Amino acid sequence: MVEHSDIRVVHRGGSKINFREPVISTDSRFLLCASGDHVKVFSTSTEECIHNLQGHTDLVTGVLIKPSNHLQVYSCSLDGTVRLWDFTDGILIKTFVIGYPVYSFYATSNHDGVLFIVTPTVNDKRSELFQLVAVHLPHSGDQQVEAQDFSGVLSDISPSPAATAFGRGGEYIASAKGLHLEVYFFKKQKPYRFSLKEDNRKGTKNTFTCVTCHPKDDCIATGHEDGKIRLWRNFTHKKEYTSTMLHWHHSAVGSLRFTPEGTNLLSGGLESVLVLWRYNQESQRDFLPRLGAAITHIAVSPDGTLFCTSHADNKITIIQSCVKVSAVIQGLVKGESVRTDMMIDPRSKALVLNGKPGHLQFYSLQRDKLLYNLDIVQQEYIHELGLFEQFEVVKAAFDARGNWLATVEERKQKASALEFNLKLWVYDEKTQSFVLNTTIWAPHEAQITALCFCHTTDIQTTMLVSASKDGHFKAWQLAASTSTDDEGPCWSCDFVGAYHSLIPARCCFSADGSLLAVSFQEVVTVWSPASWELLTTLSQPPGVIRDLCFGRLSCSKYLLGTTTRNLLCCWNLLTCSLEWSTSMDVSLLLADPLSENMAAFCCQAGCTDLFVFKPSEPRPLFCHKAICSGKVTHAIFAPREDMLESCEESSQWLNRSQIYFLTQHMDLMMFTTKAEEEKLMASCKQLVIDDSVAMTPFHLLLGKHRQQQQDNQDALSSLSAERIQLPQGSVAIKELLQTPAHVLPSTSVLCSMFVQSLLVSITDAREASKPTEEEMESEKEEEESEGEMETSTSRQKASESLGTEEVDSAASALSKAQVRELRRVKKLDYSWLSGLLDS
Repeated sequence: MVEHSDIRVVHRGGSKINFREPVISTDSRFLLCASGDHVKVFSTSTEECIHNLQGHTDLVTGVLIKPSNHLQVYSCSLDGTVRLWDFTDGILIKTFVIGYPVYSFYATSNHDGVLFIVTPTVNDKRSELFQLVAVHLPHSGDQQVEAQDFSGVLSDISPSPAATAFGRGGEYIASAKGLHLEVYFFKKQKPYRFSLKEDNRKGTKNTFTCVTCHPKDDCIATGHEDGKIRLWRNFTHKKEYTSTMLHWHHSAVGSLRFTPEGTNLLSGGLESVLVLWRYNQESQRDFLPRLGAAITHIAVSPDGTLFCTSHADNKITIIQSCVKVSAVIQGLVKGESVRTDMMIDPRSKALVLNGKPGHLQFYSLQRDKLLYNLDIVQQEYIHELGLFEQFEVVKAAFDARGNWLATVEERKQKASALEFNLKLWVYDEKTQSFVLNTTIWAPHEAQITALCFCHTTDIQTTMLVSASKDGHFKAWQLAASTSTDDEGPCWSCDFVGAYHSLIPARCCFSADGSLLAVSFQEVVTVWSPASWELLTTLSQPPGVIRDLCFGRLSCSKYLLGTTTRNLLCCWNLLTCSLEWSTSMDVSLLLADPLSENMAAFCCQAGCTDLFVFKPSEPRPLFCHKAICSGKVTHAIFAPREDMLESCEESSQWLNRSQIYFLTQHMDLMMFTTKAEEEKLMASCKQLVIDDSVAMTPFHLLLGKHRQQQQDNQDALSSLSAERIQLPQGSVAIKELLQTPAHVLPSTSVLCSMFVQSLLVSITDAREASKPTEEEMESEKEEEESEGEMETSTSRQKASESLGTEEVDSAASALSKAQVRELRRVKKLDYSWLSGLLDS
């Protein structure tokens, strides 16, 4: 087996966007946040990720706007570098090599060209002692320079960015750690240290949690574990300082931030409520409740028009200054564990797994964005620990078409038995989401161990199988509604199976739905869903079955399983015998639904290895040692939107599908080829034009006007393309324009004929003009033969033969004087008008 260097393991989104405090640009159009080893740039109006700043090789620990240029941003990382970016274009400008892991950093307008970084006292990531160091950034034209001018400022400080703040634009530093607050003045080069008792009289803790400084006054606000906020003043003299106490939070204060003008103080914590305190009028405060999760960070835009809060559920909420939510940027929700398996929604191709408590999250892998949360439990979640046991979603499965979703929720009370429900959800085309269809209370007598749909698309009836620790597996079938009420279809139990009172642990259907495999401890049973007949049993070699999986396509005759005795077994269902087995500790076994390939994650020496193989071939197609530390227990094959055309044999197994897996640290990883990664990097470097352009007065005056002109020109050009143009150099038109006005006939006579010439095609106009000319010539000959004798009858006939229908209708409504004038006009020569129509 040979490892292929062309395929590598990379982060595929899903990283934490709440790890550090986000930053809002000066014009409030963009929001920047650290996300793993990247920096993401979001639009505050559309919530879309505009740029993904890539370059760091380790965790990004801080982001801040460059004080002297609001279009550039600094980022620091544990890789020991500080990078300068043009975030509007997504371009890396310069890299400063620090040489030490950077846990957080700060910059002020009073210290141009200087960054204050927090690094370990010893150059070791495991060190617990940290110091604040001033780094003078070198001025060099090189893209990568090494910083060498360091000077210590404070020692023994907290690595948390919320524990240190600069006041009055950088005149002093306030840093808190434990029960101590230290204030350092740059002019005096002297620190002042203030301490609190561990407990107050009521037994609550006074430990500092966060610090912020007023932008204009000498005032420091500190948050504490007991939920109190202290405002420190007169701290230039250690013995004369004063402090004011504010209290609303019942738990530890998570974050504090003053607005740019210092008129308000924002605070947040476990209560999921943003509190806005009026400065010097602390009795007046506003609240923004029900933000969904505990607040970990608060940021304010430089112009004060936007606030944003980071939350414990990997979410950033953008709030207007009027305390109204305007946008929500939701990342992949990462809980303590994933109880459900990782699934792919057949409709949206989204990754589905546990999200917020009692929810399933649908996460787009292509856009790296949460689509929506589906509330399964449909109960209000109580955040207080130990107060009430909540229902949790532990199992979920989709059918082949994505029309049905089955979920299992359970709750364990201390003084009662386990409660669990089976719910079936149907996809609603109107709401574009799943709607609860059937709830089965206590579907089994004990905990459910497995859940799977029959994935064939040919079968007319939808079938679901659930296995339980009560020793039975049940087949649930969708039946049409028989009642007259329009209640829709419902589910009912079609079959209950068991095998020698053993406990079933795993179950799966074959690709065509003709076979069902259920593992009962060390025995694998194969059933026919059509008749529910036990076809055969497979019981060698010994060992409790942990995973079961049917082969696909040309390998559909194989059934694979893993055992607790570290064996991977392959059975041939045609001969009902063991085809082959190998010794390996497989933690997870997967089958690619679009090919014959299968993946086995094996744990060895504290790391996980990946093997990709076909059941019919003994030699693996691909292997990758040590893809991550720890054990991988959740992974999925996800179909590609566009098939990858890879010519190399080692990477052809990635042409149709990609493997995504979760590490023990809940990082979402994937396998990609080198060519695919280079293509992705090239697309990320292209400039992205944002539609949300600032509406300046110049843009309103000229930009919109030019856009309207362009739209009008496009509309006219489209109409003129369909309309036949009159010749511009026509003699008749020139004669019409050059003839004196007192000689021309009345407008009422010319109007209808002229308009008609514009609307009717040339061929139709010529055909219509010929009989008209002949009729006019015949009438003229009759008038000349009659001479000067014009009776009222002959005049009436002449008017009927010469005029059109419009002229006739107009003449009937004219006065006697207008009729006499019309008769005089009729005697004029109209030969030029026929030339106009012919041209």
